[in-house]
Amino acid sequence: MRSCAESFEAYILRALGRDYGANLLPRGLDITICDQLFLIASGLIWNIYFAGLAIVIGFGLAVGVAVARFSENRVLSPLAGGFIFLFRGSPLFIQFFFFYSAFVLLPRSGIDIPLGFVTLTVNTSALTTAQVGGLVVLVLNTTAYSAELFVGALRSIPKGDLEAADAYGMSGFTKFRRVVFPSMLRLAWPSYTNEAIFLTHSTTLVFLSAFPARQQSGEAFYYARYFVDQTFNPFFAYPLVAAYFIALTLAIIGAFGLMNRHLNRHLPQERRARYRFRPQYLR
Repeated sequence: MRSCAESFEAYILRALGRDYGANLLPRGLDITICDQLFLIASGLIWNIYFAGLAIVIGFGLAVGVAVARFSENRVLSPLAGGFIFLFRGSPLFIQFFFFYSAFVLLPRSGIDIPLGFVTLTVNTSALTTAQVGGLVVLVLNTTAYSAELFVGALRSIPKGDLEAADAYGMSGFTKFRRVVFPSMLRLAWPSYTNEAIFLTHSTTLVFLSAFPARQQSGEAFYYARYFVDQTFNPFFAYPLVAAYFIALTLAIIGAFGLMNRHLNRHLPQERRARYRFRPQYLR
């Protein structure tokens, strides 16, 4: 029976691959509580990786899509609207399977997929991994949802603020940088915080979908399912994953709450938007 110190050394970085921990995962009667604690915790590395990069990349893309959707351009606005509708209208789990088919099955069938910056062929391996292909799906999904939030915020900006910027003689980009963008963020931030939380929870679907976990390197829920299959006891591993994600949620609320306070620092205390956690159970 392993000690907790041995379990920590063997499994705390095991999610990164066999080079970072024990070659084999614990099995059967050899599984201890410390094994579950540290191996599931190691899986959070990938949950944080997926959520962090998807939020950062998706935020920048969402701003561009939102501006395009809000614009009066007869080409960009419908294209942006179609993109938002497509990814908001289809289940995220289906998107994982669809893109896995596009990244793996079509090139394997001899159908190359030109993406502009790269052409997917049978030898294209990076996008067939969960760490890259799964991240692409999460980025596209959160871009669509975040863009819709930002479009709503753009429509809610007081006209007086825009008229004041015009009267001050601000150019288009200066007005966007000094007035439109800060106001959009301030109005959308409480809802965007909910999107960041939901995206973090959605990272548990990456390895549950078609994307493979190479060398048994998965995220927290992947290891929780593994332990349940081995021990036939769902009353420790699953609540443990829930506890870890509650901690992640509290961290997100705290970090985004600080940003919300910064965005509203110029307003009187009674007018500052307060964050309220309203989870989306259907998406």
